[in-house]
Amino acid sequence: MAKTVAVIGAGIVGVSTAIWLQRDGHEVILIDKAGPGEGTSHGNGGVLASCSVMPVPAPGLWTKAPKMLLDPNQPLFMRWSYLPKIAPWLMQFMSHANAPAVRKRAAAATAIIGDSLADHQALATGTGADKWIVPADYVWLYNSRADYDADTLGQEVRRENGFDWEFLDEPAFRAYDPAFGPEITCAARFPGHGRIADPGRYVKDLAAHAQAQGARLVIGEVSDIAREAGRVTGVRIGGETIPCDVAVLTAGAWSAKLAAKLGVKAPLESERGYHLELYEPSVMPRSPVMVTSGKFVATPMDGRLRLAGIVELGGLDAPPSRAPFALLERQIRKAIPGLSWKKTVEWMGHRPSMADSLPIIGEAPSVKGAFMGFGHDHVGLTGGPKTGRLLSQLIGGKTPNINLAPYAPDRFH
Repeated sequence: MAKTVAVIGAGIVGVSTAIWLQRDGHEVILIDKAGPGEGTSHGNGGVLASCSVMPVPAPGLWTKAPKMLLDPNQPLFMRWSYLPKIAPWLMQFMSHANAPAVRKRAAAATAIIGDSLADHQALATGTGADKWIVPADYVWLYNSRADYDADTLGQEVRRENGFDWEFLDEPAFRAYDPAFGPEITCAARFPGHGRIADPGRYVKDLAAHAQAQGARLVIGEVSDIAREAGRVTGVRIGGETIPCDVAVLTAGAWSAKLAAKLGVKAPLESERGYHLELYEPSVMPRSPVMVTSGKFVATPMDGRLRLAGIVELGGLDAPPSRAPFALLERQIRKAIPGLSWKKTVEWMGHRPSMADSLPIIGEAPSVKGAFMGFGHDHVGLTGGPKTGRLLSQLIGGKTPNINLAPYAPDRFH
């Protein structure tokens, strides 16, 4: 039975949900406070990072994190004034820094992101946005064979979840991509991945297709979900109530407040992410790369090279810090000595990070017709299309072919 569905948040998860809902015969109202593709979906690293199933809290982080926070050359920053507010979330987050929790998260993440390239191609076919999808290797760069060998748990977990790769020693790596300097001596090449050549325009083109198919776009901030007898009847924006049968909360790092109004306590924080775009670079890597020594990604895009990474804990409201931008520039100059470019563009945004590093996907237990899909931390672009398809199936009363328990909205209650 066709429903009218209000999708709150027009990033990659929301727009994917809208398109799959339309394909399933539903009417869609797409709502965003700034417009499609203006937030984190604009500024992400642009890699369809299927193999990135390891969470940030891995064994050993308890001892590494304090040193990282005190070293300006490490990719972890803290706004110390925010520490009292984030401390409870941080303790919960760090409680998962053990091998069993890592394996549990990796298996659940693989179900969402493990076939990302095909998921994006299925989403974008016939929309005009497919031109931005580029099949590619994803290459992890190491300073030494010892650095590569040190990632034993990561390698075990990726293999357990079906990922394989080719190890490139120094001659093979130089032959594969001569762009990088002598400090990087080997690499792991993951085939079957992809990149988005312009993530912001990709999401905008997907949203434009949804509108062309009849979706109504509303620019505004949803303050509440209207309901009667425990069932959604509309969404409230600036004093107006827009009627709908179903509401889907896909507002990324801004989702927790509305989720709480729906009875879902989501331990959600922003991992503030930074990117630099280097326009017309003198050297362009062959594939998107993860520079493991600096924990940042360098992704070839349309006319520029995007550097993305860095975690800063500091909430949603503080302005960008200068140190992460400077660190990204120092890191790329080390990785590609002599690199030059014409123009630099800076960006800071908010990765929606759950305390257990897994998204919330499903229906609010106490409100019929209130669904949610948010909290994808570093892999929102990668997992957006699959999440949107799952939400559309749930809204249509279908049973998805994966176990949704790891993403249950009430799992923290």
